[in-house]
Amino acid sequence: MRTIDIQRSLKVLGYEPGPLDGIRGRMTIRAVMAFQADKGLQVDGIVGPRTSMMLNKDLPANEMRDYRQMLPWFTEAKRLIGTKEIGGKSSNPTILDWAGDLDIWYPDDDIPWCGLFVAHCVGSQLPEEPLPDNPLGARNWMKFGKACEPILGSVLVFWRGKKSGWAGHVGFYASEDSMTYHVLGGNQSNSVSIARVSKDRLLGARWPLTVSSSSDRLVADLSGAISTNEA
Repeated sequence: MRTIDIQRSLKVLGYEPGPLDGIRGRMTIRAVMAFQADKGLQVDGIVGPRTSMMLNKDLPANEMRDYRQMLPWFTEAKRLIGTKEIGGKSSNPTILDWAGDLDIWYPDDDIPWCGLFVAHCVGSQLPEEPLPDNPLGARNWMKFGKACEPILGSVLVFWRGKKSGWAGHVGFYASEDSMTYHVLGGNQSNSVSIARVSKDRLLGARWPLTVSSSSDRLVADLSGAISTNEA
């Protein structure tokens, strides 16, 4: 499913998604929400099965498309794989911009940024979704959304150091094997990447309040080193 197809469909139906550029920006989200409101659907800005069906129903025959459920915050996370912090006195301006967009004080990418990465992905793609207080604190994400099983796109919160301590790590569920969760997160080897984190470190999984929780668990191969300290 491509964002550009959603934008084109909304444009055909008289909604204004902004530039037809394939980027899920605020104008596209607002257009989806306006369409959902007009059709009596859950207004969450997500093109899930019901919204897809209504888009297909209302489109002219030559504009029909088969949409799958979209997890835009997870799509944004995947887009950013490879983003790295800059060592020394410099900082990656992309990472600093995430904080600026959310009005979070964050002066240096040497400060652990796994929580900032999750906040950016959720905040930029789900503008109606409340973020936890001080989202830089990984364990604060245990107050985000609602509890769920670890499923594709869910926020996974882990303890780091010791379970009774304060340090933690947070990222998104990408898949799992028998021993670990494969976590798409920031500040993993100083970059956005997928890391294997032991299942016995999991504190909980969370799902956005504004999105219906229908997703999958994905089994992956058991290979690669297990991460023990993501900071």
